[in-house]
Amino acid sequence: MATFYYFWLKFVIRMEPKKKQERAIVHLEKDGQHYYGNLKALTDHWGKDAIGVSYSYLKNLNISGDKPYRNDYCCIHRGVIITSPKK
Repeated sequence: MATFYYFWLKFVIRMEPKKKQERAIVHLEKDGQHYYGNLKALTDHWGKDAIGVSYSYLKNLNISGDKPYRNDYCCIHRGVIITSPKK
């Protein structure tokens, strides 16, 4: 019985349509548009002197699309990118 259930479940999962995946991104506006997978990647690429803020400060803020972080050097906000599912 367990073997039948396993094959049936595997069949149902394959028949289910693949959904698009949403992934979080961090958007930096400084000398153009730059996109990163997380705040750590952004601050590793741009130093505190370049963007005027440190990683430890940014991670404690609640940055979103509606509530970006702005200073004299840049604007940082979060967003979502939709990707197609893997085949």
